[in-house]
Amino acid sequence: MSKQIYVQAQADHIESLFRSSPLAAIEELVWNALDANAREVRIDLITNPLGAVEAVRVTDDGTGIDAREADRLFGNLGGSWKRTFKGSGSDVRLLHGRHGRGRFKAFALGTDVEWRTTVRIGSDLLSYRLSGTADRPGVFDLEDAPAGVAPGTEVYVSNVRATVDSLLDAGETVQGLAARFALHLKSYPDIRIYFNGLPVTPVIVQRRTTDYKLTLEGGATAKLEVIEWKRKFVGSGRLVFADPGGFRLHEQSAGVRSGLGISFTAYLVSPRFPALAAENALIMDELNPEVRQYLDAARKVLKAHFLAMGDEKSEFEREWEERIAALTKEERKSLLAILKRALKGK
Repeated sequence: MSKQIYVQAQADHIESLFRSSPLAAIEELVWNALDANAREVRIDLITNPLGAVEAVRVTDDGTGIDAREADRLFGNLGGSWKRTFKGSGSDVRLLHGRHGRGRFKAFALGTDVEWRTTVRIGSDLLSYRLSGTADRPGVFDLEDAPAGVAPGTEVYVSNVRATVDSLLDAGETVQGLAARFALHLKSYPDIRIYFNGLPVTPVIVQRRTTDYKLTLEGGATAKLEVIEWKRKFVGSGRLVFADPGGFRLHEQSAGVRSGLGISFTAYLVSPRFPALAAENALIMDELNPEVRQYLDAARKVLKAHFLAMGDEKSEFEREWEERIAALTKEERKSLLAILKRALKGK
């Protein structure tokens, strides 16, 4: 099989999706894998001898891409197959994508993108290669490939953009991905995501989680989940609107400072939010009366949450308690002796 697939959308609209941040592009590729019922997703940066990123590879063990559906899957922007399908494979996991934009955000990482995929059709495993370039934003090439050993997809992005080097800070990237997938990984604990071999596990990088139930005038309810993180990172202090499956629908600044130097993300969860997102109401923030009610209620609880923490130990005190707790008995004795000598010298 060899053919070209043409996207039914204006080139400038497609190119606008190329301007996502590298982390947002990685997020979309991971969601695509999860929507294909993947249980394990691996993100790897391929670097040159100087340490710069030369390529990005995202692999999964999902169901793969059926070339017979390639025209529909890749050729229709704004009419994703996921709009009319609510579950993902036999697990009936909720799906994230609805508009078919995820595959185009791969071009935010680099100008050349290949999807190397294997799908099971009946008792056969069939493999295909789909490829596209940023200079032809509405055209994808499809061709047969040697059969793989198991279903799954590898997305390989080359000729990467300079901004991709921002992903080289592994601690920052893992923390950012953990914040973006925290609720979904909590809902589906069998899913595994790895970045350069490091597990993206919110439990490891979070300090504490607190849940609150919000009740608005009129009886509408929502859950507010506040996750405090162990380390500071770009993107903390955000309020995220999510659906019950843990999918991020919209986010903005929480508008609340912890006052204690604590990094946090607040997740506002309600089955009402997908409908508000479809109406473009969430992006209006306070300008939409219903959204403003949710925001006001969430911020009120957040302020009370951090006010109640004001009497607790400072970030500095907690950090040192954790460090001391990790020391051996002999190490603690040595530290105590050092402190005593320092006090005598005052």
